[in-house]
Amino acid sequence: MSRSLKKGPYIDEKLINKVLALKPGDSTVIKTWARHSTITPEMVGFSFGVHNGKNHIVVYVKEDMVGHKLGEFSPTRKFIGHGGKKVK
Repeated sequence: MSRSLKKGPYIDEKLINKVLALKPGDSTVIKTWARHSTITPEMVGFSFGVHNGKNHIVVYVKEDMVGHKLGEFSPTRKFIGHGGKKVK
């Protein structure tokens, strides 16, 4: 179920303050645990270290990602593959 239009998209307050403090084109990685934050146009061009439960995965935000959540680009499970010795 999506968030109410009346409320607007959820963006972690600390995260957006960190983004606004940086200059455009800055190459520093912003570490965050806020996987549920929506990507806004202000975040385009910055790199985020999104926590996946074990480590931070660096995600470079492009214009196509606006409106999606940060957690969508940092998978929490590693797919090994189907089958076993038969597949080889």
